[in-house]
Amino acid sequence: MEYIAFDAHKHYTLASVVWPNGNLVREERIEHDRGSLREFLERCERGSPVAVETIGNWYWIVDEIEAAGCVPKLVHARKAKLMMGEINKTDRLDARGLNRLQRNGTLPTVWIPPGELRDQRDLPRTRMVLVRQRTQLKNRIHATLAKYALHDLEVSDFFGVRGRALLRQRFDLLPPHTAYASQQLLEQVEELDRRVREFEQRIQGRVQADASHPTAPNPPGGRAHARRGDCP
Repeated sequence: MEYIAFDAHKHYTLASVVWPNGNLVREERIEHDRGSLREFLERCERGSPVAVETIGNWYWIVDEIEAAGCVPKLVHARKAKLMMGEINKTDRLDARGLNRLQRNGTLPTVWIPPGELRDQRDLPRTRMVLVRQRTQLKNRIHATLAKYALHDLEVSDFFGVRGRALLRQRFDLLPPHTAYASQQLLEQVEELDRRVREFEQRIQGRVQADASHPTAPNPPGGRAHARRGDCP
């Protein structure tokens, strides 16, 4: 078995490989192309652990590690840096520090969700982005009506069925270009409503499909572990 550590950046990774006794096997800078990390790891011993920090693009790196037959170890970056205690920070020192923690059994790792779950997470995350955009557009409409003292609608929900009808009536009282802009915003809100519903239906379908199978085990540390934000 070898110990492998990746100090990954946006466009490249500095890889360091050592034997269990700490002797350096090789170090190499790998430019980021799909398949490049897998090709590097295929020259290493299968089943070797590969430490990689929780950076923004770790999904595809973990996929490449698994495809090469190695074992990904997702590292809690902040804890690892505190434990390594390096004053001078370089790519090589970071990678060697991760391997040192691997060798002495103190590497602070977090749970890696399986590939299917990593894929599914984009559904609620994208829904959240769309909802945030919809809220911004609604706030813009509110602000426009308030600017012209037209915001006092006698409805609890401006964007319900009755509220939207009243909004369109108020738009007719706005200056022409402002009315046009507000109408466009409302149409975008309605389009986002439709998109959000589609995401919710897809999420619900996934939940129902999962419910028909045995419950998957909780990640290490259970739900409390996830609440602390340690899970990626």
